[in-house]
Amino acid sequence: MKKVIRTPESRFENLEDYNFQSNYLDVEDGLRLHYLDEGNKNNPIVLLLHGEPSWSYLYRKMIPILSKNFRVIAPDLIGFGKSDKFINQQDYSYQKHIDWISSFIEKLHLKNITLFCQDWGGLIGLRIITQMNNRFDLVVASNTTLPTGNVPIPESFLQWREYSQHSASFNIGKVIDMGTVQPLSEKVYEAYNAPFPSEEYKAGARIFPTLVPIDEDDPESIKNIKAWEKLKSWNKPFLTIFGDEDNIMIGAEKAFQKLVPGSKEQNHNILNAGHFIQEEKGEELAELIIEFYNKNTTANNVYS
Repeated sequence: MKKVIRTPESRFENLEDYNFQSNYLDVEDGLRLHYLDEGNKNNPIVLLLHGEPSWSYLYRKMIPILSKNFRVIAPDLIGFGKSDKFINQQDYSYQKHIDWISSFIEKLHLKNITLFCQDWGGLIGLRIITQMNNRFDLVVASNTTLPTGNVPIPESFLQWREYSQHSASFNIGKVIDMGTVQPLSEKVYEAYNAPFPSEEYKAGARIFPTLVPIDEDDPESIKNIKAWEKLKSWNKPFLTIFGDEDNIMIGAEKAFQKLVPGSKEQNHNILNAGHFIQEEKGEELAELIIEFYNKNTTANNVYS
């Protein structure tokens, strides 16, 4: 039987700028996923998907701005934040993460979604939009890609993968700090560590880098290739906002801009930020999402 643990609620008390109401949903046989649901329920939906090894805390600067215009939904992936965590790394897989978020979307009956996805939020979200395309209207991809194993892997990523497997402590706050241009404050550093009080809570975070398909014969590479084929006919608005100091994802935005029809004539941006762009440019990102939405959702705009 798969063993699941939950981070004690006391770990999340008095976190800086994270005064949001917690919500929970069963996504599979009692497996509990935590999510934020802010703003007017009648507003258009923006779905914020985080990546590795962060959680919805990463979106704390964006949510207050976005919630004036949107119903903002920010889940914690299974293994992260306030969501349930398996203690065995083998209980996580790329496909399972897709299944859990797909279940989440279906159970909340989310439609006409604007997706913002970064890091693994993109690896998961960009697969999901090609499988549930009728539920999504707009997409913003940030510091992410959809790997197929047919391009050289940056040495920086291979080093990161090695660190995730062999680091004695695997300090989550340190990982986030390494992925930003500006250093984190002590309170923010500790907030990123909050979901992981001990090593047994870190199985999902440790295994994630090894789930990235880096070989062409990886079954997930094959699935991603099929997803790219669908993205090549994606005509709905598609925006990229990347950080210029992200050594792993640098240049990845060009593939989206070249291959995705919906990216044409959009106001793509490169911001002065590292990998965790939401941490450094959260307010600006929120304003850019609102601008993107307003530009592409006039009364006469009908998506094919």
